[in-house]
Amino acid sequence: MIRRMFRRDTLRRRIALTIVAAMLTSLALNGLFVQVAGIWARPPIDRTGLPEQIAATARVIEAAPAQLRTQLAAAASNPMLEVLWHLQRADFDLPPIGAQVDTNKSPVMRQLLGDISRDIEVFQPADWPDGSAQARYVVLVQLRDSSWLSFTPPERTWGLSEGMRIAVITALGLVATLLVAWLATRQLANPLQRFASAARRFGADLSAPPIDLEGPHEIRQAIIAFNTMQAQIQHFIAERTHMLAAISHDLRAPLTRMRLRCEFMEDLEHQRKLIRDVEEMQLMINAALGFFRDETHLEQTTAFDLSELLQTIIDDFRDQGIDVDFAGPAHLVYDGRPLGIKRVIVNLLENAVKYAQRPRIELSGDDRSIRIEVSDEGPGIPEHALERVFDPFFRLEASRNRDTGGVGLGLSAARAIVREQGGELTLRNRKGAGLIARVELPSTV
Repeated sequence: MIRRMFRRDTLRRRIALTIVAAMLTSLALNGLFVQVAGIWARPPIDRTGLPEQIAATARVIEAAPAQLRTQLAAAASNPMLEVLWHLQRADFDLPPIGAQVDTNKSPVMRQLLGDISRDIEVFQPADWPDGSAQARYVVLVQLRDSSWLSFTPPERTWGLSEGMRIAVITALGLVATLLVAWLATRQLANPLQRFASAARRFGADLSAPPIDLEGPHEIRQAIIAFNTMQAQIQHFIAERTHMLAAISHDLRAPLTRMRLRCEFMEDLEHQRKLIRDVEEMQLMINAALGFFRDETHLEQTTAFDLSELLQTIIDDFRDQGIDVDFAGPAHLVYDGRPLGIKRVIVNLLENAVKYAQRPRIELSGDDRSIRIEVSDEGPGIPEHALERVFDPFFRLEASRNRDTGGVGLGLSAARAIVREQGGELTLRNRKGAGLIARVELPSTV
């Protein structure tokens, strides 16, 4: 199972590799820091590589006459190690007490310096007062004639404290983890973002091309399933369009013949009723075809001022002698389909004008959604029918008179348009009297 998991590019494989890469990167950075910290940190003197060099230099200078030792000490000095010789210990500017070195624990120094008992003192940078500019490593060696040699490595006179080194190592581990995690999630998030963008594009354009296969195995499987579903929906819509066109053609011909035969009826009352039924059937067919046709030709999204669009609708109604109150901001930019929203609001206002009085529009919004409420003062809708009115061809007006009740597709089309833009259209009765139609759209800010 583990072999199969790592053989394919899966989410589990990527997560596991991300963890391993983060650990290896953290170890590599910490290892690099430890190597460089040979200068920065303050290691013990026996880890500096100095004891061997000190012992060899002391043995050579000790064998020379006293009058030559100062010159030999200067000659033995180099940029990595400063050597000084003095007859008295007090001649060195050092702290009073240093750490004693036991030559028995350093076979190299014991071999080079011999078995003679002598004092060897080591001074660490911490032995100097805090903040002292002279804080450094110093090794003080007593020679056989009780004179002294001092050895000072300048590059090791400064460094990081233990607490600082722990903080640096921890920070390097966090940086390595964050860096690897950011790169890994970026590679994983990009296919998901493109997948989501393609899904949104399909919601706005039913003829959108399929999504390219990319990403780990699980995302590729989701893309394959989405492309299959998209192809099936496109095929279904194409078949439905052809079917509706055929129905339109097949029904209009007999209706035309029925209307023609009505002209030859002698009973004028029956003739009038039959002509009315034929015209109503024709109206229902045209409305149904228009309803389904609008779903297949979606308007492209664009940024527009929703407040100005509502004001334009209100002005159109005012030109017809119908006053519509408005409450809301003077400007509110929204990224959507303006013609679709206009059709929804016009339909809701026409219903308010037809069945009630004092129509009103209220616009509001926040970071999450934008709300348009169309309210009126009328009889409202029975509670049990608040959802049924969205069913195609359902009408509360029982006379079936197209002049008063329409064909029952207005609210169905309005809800379909709102849902196409990711929103929702709901109805509720006002306290007292009247109806509130609420259009809630997702915020695009």
